[in-house]
This record gives sequence, C-alpha cells and structure tokens, in this order.
Amino acid sequence: MKIQTILRGIRNADQDFNLIEPGDRLAVALSGGKDSMLMWIALSMYRRFKGKDFSLCAIHVDVGFSQKENELMQEFAKKHNLELHIVETHIYDILKLEKNLQGGRIQCSLCSTLKKGTLIDEAKRLGCNKIVFGHHADDAIETILLNLIHGGRFATFMPKQHMSRTNLTMIRPMVYLKEAEIIQACAFNDIPAVKPVCPNDGYSQRQEMKDMLNGLYANYPGAQDSFIKALTNRKEDKLWKIEPKSEDTADANAKDDTIDAPAA
Repeated sequence: MKIQTILRGIRNADQDFNLIEPGDRLAVALSGGKDSMLMWIALSMYRRFKGKDFSLCAIHVDVGFSQKENELMQEFAKKHNLELHIVETHIYDILKLEKNLQGGRIQCSLCSTLKKGTLIDEAKRLGCNKIVFGHHADDAIETILLNLIHGGRFATFMPKQHMSRTNLTMIRPMVYLKEAEIIQACAFNDIPAVKPVCPNDGYSQRQEMKDMLNGLYANYPGAQDSFIKALTNRKEDKLWKIEPKSEDTADANAKDDTIDAPAA
C-alpha cells in the first residue's frame, strides 16, 4: 500500500477534527513500533501539503528495556533528516521494583503514567504545543470494548483533546486508518519497527480484545467498517436516557420496587 493512502487518512482526520494548525510544533510520541514510525515519516511528508505550516520532532521515552531500539530510530532519523530526541529514564527499574512488591506482572498503567509524564515534560521543554499519538481505528474500537467490560460505559479516546493542566493538546491523526492498512504501508515503504521488548507484550487485556475482534471479523467481514462508522455516527445513537423523576413517581417506586419477569 502506497503511503498516499496513509496521507489521505491523515488529511481526512485533520479536516474533520481540526488537528493541525499553522504554527504548530508537533511532538510525535515515538515508541519505535510500526504505528508511531509510520506516523513520524507520514507527518514529515504532510508538511508539504498546501497550508500546512508546522514543525515536527519525535520524542522517544527510553524505558530501559533494550538499547537496540534507540539505534534503529536514530538510523531512521538520520536517513530521512528527521528531528529525534531520546529521553533516558529509570522507569524499568521502578516497574521491576513495583512488580516485586506486588508479586505479579509489571503494571501497564504505572508504566503508561510514568512515560506520559516524561513525554509531556520533554515536549514542553522543546516548545511543542501538541503531542501526536499513533493510535488508529482498531485501537479506538478495542478501547470501547475495554470500557464496556470494565467500566460500564461507551467511551473511547478523542482524536483531539486539550489538557488544561499542561496546556498541551493531544492529537491522533491516524484514527481513520485500520491497523491492516498501517502494516501494509510499512511493508510497502520499507518502514522499520522496533521488535516488542516489553515483558507484557501479547499478554494484555487489550490483546484479548484484539483477538476477540479478529475472530468476529472473520465471521462478519463488514463489522470492522461498521464499528469505525459508529465512532462518528452520533445522529444514529439510540442509548437510553433516564428521565428526571417526579415526586409522585419517586413515592410509587419507594412503595413497590418489584422487578417484573420477562414475558414468556
């Protein structure tokens, strides 16, 4: 798949959600995986579009899993004349300590919190006003399922979200793109990716959602497109809305709270 398909998806998301504005300085949250690596190079090309006057850099928060991941990203940045900043941390040491204290696996939520804090500090130091994440449509669908199962709510991340506490805006220009399209584009355009080095890779709740959805898509090929459409199809929402109770209704409910059995 040619990278023009990726650029088209980015442009559509940009137009629909007003993600990138003239004068922006963007910081790509670079993990070294396929999503963020593709995002990095695609945004460098997107700068050439008419009216797209913004600057770009990438920030990699080095958790401490493997030094090899830094070398690959540095070579890629040099090859394509891209700005890269690597922040070395002791996050992995903290995670291992927490793991020993808890007697279980490394805590993904703690890792995410520590990485995001470091990312925000570095982005502000570099004068960036927006941080770019490589989340795609499949990530959004998986997040909905996780929130339904564990939180009892229909919710996913937003394509654009301003954080008032830090005065930074988080944007996700690849939200219209499928993971399969990203994989194909990386292969076709020879875009490398760091091999997963996290000890929890492949064993997370998100991976469980991914496996479940792939099984569903195998039986219902059109389901993925329908799920993506539903993310913006708000006029068709048919969720329940609880009406405010009058005093008479509240009194009646207090006297009889029996739940009727379903019809046979």
